[in-house]
Amino acid sequence: MNDAANQSDDDAGPFLEAGRLLFAGPCDFIWAAAKSDNLPPLGAPEIAFAGRSNVGKSSLLNALTGRNALARTSHTPGRTQQLNFFALGGAPGAETMRLVDMPGYGYASASKDKIASWTKLMKDYLRGRSTLARVFVLVDGRHGVKDVDKQMFDLLDKSAVSYQVVLTKRDEVKKSEVEARIDDALEALKRRPAAYPHTIFTSSRTGECVPDLRSAIARLLAEKTATA
Repeated sequence: MNDAANQSDDDAGPFLEAGRLLFAGPCDFIWAAAKSDNLPPLGAPEIAFAGRSNVGKSSLLNALTGRNALARTSHTPGRTQQLNFFALGGAPGAETMRLVDMPGYGYASASKDKIASWTKLMKDYLRGRSTLARVFVLVDGRHGVKDVDKQMFDLLDKSAVSYQVVLTKRDEVKKSEVEARIDDALEALKRRPAAYPHTIFTSSRTGECVPDLRSAIARLLAEKTATA
């Protein structure tokens, strides 16, 4: 399989410009929720980003929006401890879409109580958010899908929430190994009922395939708007 597995030409092409324009507009932090009873009121369609601690989630959010500090990056695992909401394309109430930065999972050094709190927050959000269009699950492209990622897939399948794998840190993977990493990720998604059967292999540092991710999000927004 080749890089067409990232996103087929038919899917990505028509939405590349729409994706560029979508993320060229304003994007501002609007809400933080540490508990499920403190989630913001429902509004624009939401796209959430999940992944293991230190997978490069904050870096990818910054690359997507063309900002250096939209999401705080850190070398300390477990830094994101709440759901952070960002309004894309306008002020709150007039935004086109919301981006949601979820707490990093798989942080072994966190206390059991903290892990339980994060897990409950994510479960409550995933199971009760009608405006949630998709969760992009970030997987470190250097290491591939791990057991802790599969546990996240299980949760999303049980919650009946559409999700798609985005591989990160492509610039740190040999070109000769890229196709195999994509194939392995797609294999891990087979027979999973809520998984979207395409993956995108990105690099936040070089920007490689970031436009493809913007395009996928623009396409998803168009579909969500059409069925609203």
